Amino acid sequence: MFGHPRFIFPSLLFALAAGFIGISGCHSRTSPPARLGKTPAAKSSANATAVAPLPIVSEFPVMLGIDVLEADGFKAVAGKRIGLLTHAAGVNRRGESTIDVLRRAPKTKLVALFAPEHSLNGDVKAGDNFEDYIDPRTRLPVFSLHGKNRAPTPVELKKIDALVIDLQDIGVRSYTFNVVMRYAMEACFANNVEVIVLDRPNPLGGLKVDGPLLDKEWMSGVGAFRIPYVHGLTMGELARMAAGAPGVLQNIPDNVRARGRLTVIPMHGWKRSMLWPETGLRFVPTSPLVRDFNAVVGYAMVGLGCEFSGFKHGVGASYPFRGLTFKNVTSDKLIKDLSSLRLPGLVFRKVIVPEPGASPKEGVYVDVTDWSAWNPTELSFQLMRLACRYDPPNPFAKLNDKDTRSFNIHVGSTAWWTALKHDGARVNLDSFLADWHSKDTIYQQQTRKYWLYN
Repeated sequence: MFGHPRFIFPSLLFALAAGFIGISGCHSRTSPPARLGKTPAAKSSANATAVAPLPIVSEFPVMLGIDVLEADGFKAVAGKRIGLLTHAAGVNRRGESTIDVLRRAPKTKLVALFAPEHSLNGDVKAGDNFEDYIDPRTRLPVFSLHGKNRAPTPVELKKIDALVIDLQDIGVRSYTFNVVMRYAMEACFANNVEVIVLDRPNPLGGLKVDGPLLDKEWMSGVGAFRIPYVHGLTMGELARMAAGAPGVLQNIPDNVRARGRLTVIPMHGWKRSMLWPETGLRFVPTSPLVRDFNAVVGYAMVGLGCEFSGFKHGVGASYPFRGLTFKNVTSDKLIKDLSSLRLPGLVFRKVIVPEPGASPKEGVYVDVTDWSAWNPTELSFQLMRLACRYDPPNPFAKLNDKDTRSFNIHVGSTAWWTALKHDGARVNLDSFLADWHSKDTIYQQQTRKYWLYN
């Protein structure tokens, strides 16, 4: 079944959802949803084998993959011992953990949990490793995929028939949840274990594609797909591409990929034009500093620009990925220099954050005022060029081998690194932006075959 993944579209749901599920054109935008109402709680008991069906109401325009799986009677996992790769943001549209939803699934046994970076509860700092442990609430083993192992081991996979993946990504290449999915798929395919991906929205929508594609030499734990920095796909679509395109899964032979088993449970009601606030879903923090949709937007916009440049994101502990500061450069100076760039869709304003027992902190907040005109990663590359003016002659030329590698595995472009290191503030950014835009357009055309939502 490998290379020909299954997709679950329950006919019952189609009939019920016909009143509010539609297909939009690629350039359409929906209005923000109405304020969320309360959803009736599901009835359950210690011996229950089923729950009340999820209501389909206008306050919840999007049904997540886990919601569709449940509404379909858990058919995709029936009769299977399953493991679950998830995290704190792995919840259904009522905010209930996917762990709990699958524990009550009839004719199914959840036997193990797998945790990505930040661990199961999202309380481990970025980059920190953690060990396997027993989940105190469910007493299930939690196997760390951000420690000594970055993929499930053959011993761990021997205990399950299928690995269910329910991870909320943010649509950015270097955010490691898409990486751990790829590694998990490779391990499962190599060990004849089915992969079941419960799809979720790309918070940035499915139309924005921006930034450099990842050069093969820089593939790593923060970049395992050769895609643009802002990639425009959902996790289910990335999984489809990994299963269907030769060479994407690089740690297993192509014949192993070709006989692997992938099932994708798509969402209902999600459109490519939708940004997170239009889904009607509550955003659950995906990591300690990505606590809301504003931080998601900022991560795509300034994350690369704060890599070894001297720029810092955040103003104190506030405005992660949205506030900018640079040592010994005033906010007024920053605003003047950034505004002079006339970046499409962006404006800059001063923010002041009170500090108990100390002077207030101030910085520059980045506002997106025109989503259609906004190029997500352009600001980051402008920050790199500006850093060469603020810290002459060139802070990037001073990097040691370790930091150089870290910069490149995040940014992904050897050509940009070579030009930036050599030319500093004089680097011809416009030519790079044009080249990346051209390649991103081709990428988006080529990946349309893996789209689940038009």
